[in-house]
Amino acid sequence: MTDIVDPKLEYHKTVCVLCSNNCGVEVRLDDREITRVRGNKAHLASKGYTCEKALRINHYQNNTGRLSSPMKRMPDGSYLAVDWDTAIAEIVAEMKALGDEHGQDKIMYYGGGAQGNHLGGAYGAALRSAFGIKYRSNALAQEKTGEAWVDGHMFGAHLHGDFHHAEVSVFVGKNPWHSHGFDETRRVLKDIKADDSRSMIVIDPRVSETAAMADFHLQVQPGTDAFCIAALGGVLVQEDLLAKSWLEENTVGSDAVVAELAKVDVADFARRCDVSEDLIRSAARRMAAAESVAVLEDLGVEMAPNSTLVSYLQKLLWVLVGSYARPGAMTGHSSLVPIYNYSATGREPSAPVTGGMIISGLVACNDIPAEVMTDHPNRTRGMVIETANPVHSLASSEDFRQMMRALDFSLVIDVAMTETAKEASWVLPASSQYEKVECTFFGASFPENVFTLRPPILEPMEGTLPEPEIHTRLIREAGLLPEEKLAPLRAAAEEGLDAFSAAFASMAAVDPEFAALAPVVMYETLGTTLPEGMEGAAVLWFTAQRCAMKNTDAMRAAGFTGEATEIGNQFFTAMIERGVDGVTYTKHEYDDAWTMLKTDEQKINMDLPELIADLAALSDKPTTHATDDFPFILSAGERRAFTANANMRDPEWRKKDKEGALRMSPADAAQVGVEDGSRVRITTPGGSSVAVVEINDTYRDGHVALPNGHGLEYAPGGGDPEVYGVSTNELTTTDWKDEYAGTPWHKHVPARLEPVS
Repeated sequence: MTDIVDPKLEYHKTVCVLCSNNCGVEVRLDDREITRVRGNKAHLASKGYTCEKALRINHYQNNTGRLSSPMKRMPDGSYLAVDWDTAIAEIVAEMKALGDEHGQDKIMYYGGGAQGNHLGGAYGAALRSAFGIKYRSNALAQEKTGEAWVDGHMFGAHLHGDFHHAEVSVFVGKNPWHSHGFDETRRVLKDIKADDSRSMIVIDPRVSETAAMADFHLQVQPGTDAFCIAALGGVLVQEDLLAKSWLEENTVGSDAVVAELAKVDVADFARRCDVSEDLIRSAARRMAAAESVAVLEDLGVEMAPNSTLVSYLQKLLWVLVGSYARPGAMTGHSSLVPIYNYSATGREPSAPVTGGMIISGLVACNDIPAEVMTDHPNRTRGMVIETANPVHSLASSEDFRQMMRALDFSLVIDVAMTETAKEASWVLPASSQYEKVECTFFGASFPENVFTLRPPILEPMEGTLPEPEIHTRLIREAGLLPEEKLAPLRAAAEEGLDAFSAAFASMAAVDPEFAALAPVVMYETLGTTLPEGMEGAAVLWFTAQRCAMKNTDAMRAAGFTGEATEIGNQFFTAMIERGVDGVTYTKHEYDDAWTMLKTDEQKINMDLPELIADLAALSDKPTTHATDDFPFILSAGERRAFTANANMRDPEWRKKDKEGALRMSPADAAQVGVEDGSRVRITTPGGSSVAVVEINDTYRDGHVALPNGHGLEYAPGGGDPEVYGVSTNELTTTDWKDEYAGTPWHKHVPARLEPVS
């Protein structure tokens, strides 16, 4: 007799969706509840690793704030639940009417995917093509576009470090113990700590969990990272520690950089950042002596003064010591869908109203309200916001609330009635990340790279639809998916991938406008042949083909055979059949890293004149923006053990720090007159909030911090919502930003603190 397995004891493979690593996990289900979570040891990237956050993903899946019906905003501000057919028809009519009157380029698309939720963005590209939407943005444009601008001009590519093998690992404004950033993060950090032949350098104002493990902790004064990193570069140049022959062979423009770093007053810059000159010199010498150096920056510097300059300076460090294209060093990498569209030469386009740079196709988030709330003839009049919550997540929540109300049309696609959805004219309920096929495009490993495609583990909640279906219905309603064009592709898909490949190529050659709708075309044709629940993965056939064309030899080395089209089809099949454990899709040689550079002569371009000029002017810049009225510097949005952006609305997921305490040093607490657990009012130029106090001796005096992901509305029993913790963007402003990328200075907000009785 065959044993019957209790379904409650069966494990289902999926991934954690609470950070960009997307570690493979296995879960048990009791009906729709995720009752147990463990690491998936068969996952090729995470190898069974997971942190404490993954253990709590049921609070994401089964929070009480889920939407189960399309919602239409009424004239009195209330919302009316309507059926899907009505919602789709009226939304399309409103979008067409706006476009007919003002031009479809007056609609902006924002979002397109959260952590591990990227297929919606791929289908959103078809929506943009269908409705002529020109301008777009997402959260990367308030974090990463400064670094992307530097990468584009230096390398024409995204680079990543091999921290698993680096002799020296450098973390700049990053605490990977909590924010991760590479596979098996905490295992790797522990390995570095335990190996006397390896070193860790951390540049951070706080003694973070990572900094406490470091061999060199450069505990800078908040906002002075540029002075510290310039001093490190000055030491490399002035002590003649450069990889001179390597620089001559593999870079262009090094003379201008070396000449400017030779002028850096290392002792003065050390004083300005308040780090021992001896420590700076020792750290620089350690980098120069190493066989490999890998560097990773994050929001601590990307949302702080001189952020784009810091991105440039930190890259110069590893370039000056020649740490590229070798084990443990920096490299380019393959990708299915590039996160950024780099331009190695020329200036980027600008936003129609503000004139702000559009980097990698993204309007700066801080510019978006000004693109709407104006009488400029080219102002944005409508927005489609997908899997994003800009009212809560972007600088100056009040500006974004007012912006939403000023729009003629707004559509939000999301799983919950978010702070942004509450201001929209339409809200469409999406299925959760565990109710549909999904993936992430953040994989950046080298020399081997892995892609994970996870099937749904639950049926979509009643009343919700996955984003591929939502976008397809909108485009179908617009009359852009005629059956006579779909039928031949459908028939070819039934014959197999080879026949579909030929039919799709023929269609694209003769009908480029229809081909621009490729994601939904593939969903309507190839998707119908895929296993139930996997239809949304159809768009990945095209990405697999494009990847195979670009990386043919590396994919053959990974085990695929034949010509590019055959390799793409094999890769797509592997995704569908075994993608949940990850599929190794490229294997490169280290010399291949040079071919990934998209610059002239495939060399590293060190000469960025604007930033060299900024380096020359650095000695005239302030070291703090605190004032008599605002004497503290607030880091607004710190990563902690139980923070996960705005993914987790249910505060019960946090085992501790449910309210998101304001952390401060003992001396600052004594000065303000507050105790552990008491209340303090935080006032900034952008607003005021009250937080609970946590006295914490890992912070410098004058430096205080609030966590990200708090201040969300949540209704525990489905009734009136409550707010837990401080929403940091009630305290930030849109004009406090980087001069290049427009990224906000969230990690350097001047603040005043007052006790609350």
